[in-house]
Formats: sequence, C-alpha cells, structure tokens
Amino acid sequence: MAVGIFDSGLGGLTVLDAVEKRLPEVPFVYYGDNGHAPYGVRTADDIYDLTCTAVGRMFDHGCDLVVLACNTAAAAALRRMQENWVPEGKRVLGVMVPLIEALTERQWGDNSPPREVAVKHVALFATPATVASRAFQRELAFRAIGVDVEAQACGGVVDAIEEGDMILAEALVRSHVDALKRKMPHPEAAILGCTHYPLLAETFQDALGPEVNVYSQARLVADSLADYLSRRPEFIGKGRESLFLTSGNPTRVSDSATRFLRRKITFTAA
Repeated sequence: MAVGIFDSGLGGLTVLDAVEKRLPEVPFVYYGDNGHAPYGVRTADDIYDLTCTAVGRMFDHGCDLVVLACNTAAAAALRRMQENWVPEGKRVLGVMVPLIEALTERQWGDNSPPREVAVKHVALFATPATVASRAFQRELAFRAIGVDVEAQACGGVVDAIEEGDMILAEALVRSHVDALKRKMPHPEAAILGCTHYPLLAETFQDALGPEVNVYSQARLVADSLADYLSRRPEFIGKGRESLFLTSGNPTRVSDSATRFLRRKITFTAA
C-alpha cells in the first residue's frame, strides 16, 4: 500500500519529485495516463471517465489516497468524483487547494465569508480544459473578493514538453505571456496551473518580469501532503518501494521520464 500520484502524462513527476524529497520515507505509486495524453484538449466528460479509470487502477494497486497531480483532471473531474464516485475509505485530493491557500493566506477548511486579500491582479496559465472549467476562479471566489483573474490557455506547451522539445516550449511560453500581458499588462501574481510548467518556471518569471510573484505547485503540494499525512497517517500504508505505471509505451515513457527528472525512472505497463 502506498500513496498514489496521478497525472495524464509526465507533468506530475514535478510533484512526485517534490513530495519524495519532503517525505522520503513514504512509498508512492505514480500513474501516467500517457496513452491518452494530453487531457488539456479533451471534454470534461472524457476527462472524468479517463481519470476515474486511472484512479480505479491505482486503488487496485493498494493506494487508499490518490493525489491528482494534474490540474486538468482536478479542475474538470475532482469535485464530481468526490461527490459521486470515490469509494468509502478512499481519498482523492487535488493540486489546486494548496495554491488557493497560498494565494488567499487562509486554510481550505476556513468557511468564513470571502474577504479581501493582498493580491488584486492574478494571471493564470493553464491548459485549455482547465481554463474552460473556471474551477480556479470558482474556488477563489469562495474565499476572496476583489481579485481580478485573467486566464491564458497555453496550447502546445504540454505537448512540447512531453516530446522533449524545450526550445519550442520556451518559445510558446513567451508567446502566451505576451498574449496575457495584452489583456492584463501588470499582473501582481502568476499561477502556473499545470504541473508541467514548473520545468519552465524560470522562463515564465523572465517573461513576466521580476516584480511578478510566480506560484508553482510542486513545493506547495508537497508541504500540504506532508501536513495531511501527519494528521491521517493511516493513509501512508506499509509499502516499501515506489512503483511507476503507464498506459503508454513503458520504454518510451521511461526514457522521457528519465530525461524529465534527470534520474533513472522505469515504468511498467498498467
């Protein structure tokens, strides 16, 4: 039994890397649905069905707790899964919560009325499906007032990263930042709303300028998961070794993941 980390492809490895460093004693099962990636251009129903299928397989591998390290899946499917699908005794968490907590400086369980926060102009960079869901804006509105969020759908960035074409990925990031700035010339904060994007955090920061506070998810999620497991240690389980599963070609995914994390990663077929 281990904690599960799910992503539609390789992006969740940025979260895995951070949580492994934060929680070195905890074994993880990572599942990449590479055979159906990318999720960011799919419909909400398609994302929901694919995510449920993948998480169900992770439950079968002994994961009682699964983190959706995929903003698209979390935005399009998580609430529906929690309300209608997650079996008793299992938990599915998303990566959006730690971002909202950091931006609003209030805990997720704080149900007091929305209040003003320090940041007023926020740029959101995410996949087309995450932007279309408006999940980030919806959750933020429950907790904060007076925040202007301008979302930019970053088409092509995930595909370029998955293919290992970082030159193209950096060029696309700069293009998307330019497009965002035409709509919001002076953002105070920027949300990297896809777990692939931390690999390009420096490019985002350079294109946005040093005055913009760029929020990246991996460290925030690692800290949040560590806090959750300190309160719910029964979800850590008794596993000893981490496992990497993929719905894609294991050899190809292993090679890409090894380049991605700059250490040897071996995937097996899910």
